[in-house]
Amino acid sequence: MTLSTDLIWILARSTGVGSLVALTLSVLTGIALRTGTFAWLSHNRGVRVVHGFLTVLWIPLGLAHVIALLFDRYAQVGLLDLVVPFGVSYGRLAVGLGTISAQLIVVVLVSTWMRSSLTLGQWQAFHRLSYVAFVAAFAHGILSGTDLANPVVAALAWITAAAVALVALRRLTRVRIAQKSTAHPA
Repeated sequence: MTLSTDLIWILARSTGVGSLVALTLSVLTGIALRTGTFAWLSHNRGVRVVHGFLTVLWIPLGLAHVIALLFDRYAQVGLLDLVVPFGVSYGRLAVGLGTISAQLIVVVLVSTWMRSSLTLGQWQAFHRLSYVAFVAAFAHGILSGTDLANPVVAALAWITAAAVALVALRRLTRVRIAQKSTAHPA
């Protein structure tokens, strides 16, 4: 491997991991803002600022990840693969999940920018796609290479997945309890 190939590999992997961490924290702070899951944080302006910053952070990290992969001779990801999932010969499922995740994130971003033109229900429906995007991004990261051989990366990946899963589960159980209490008033 030449230095440029090594540099591209390092850039693609590090920006991918960084983007996943920022996306995870964005999902967690978003849950904190919108639900009673973290009631003590739900009205905190600092959490809102962090949520907005993380969104701004993972966009360039994700773009750098994709651009580096376009130059990675081993992965052989082309421009069409950024639009049509599951078309690459290397890591078809993993790369396809990354493509789907990126597309869902774009939908969430566009809906956020168009929030004033959408009803609250429409905006929430689009914004909830961030959960699906996270699952696809996580699966993309798990399936797409040898990065999990590094114990630090493996621990980071599983801790982030567990955190989102636990918080999402708590949110779902709170929603179900609230729905039951409004459906069957005492």
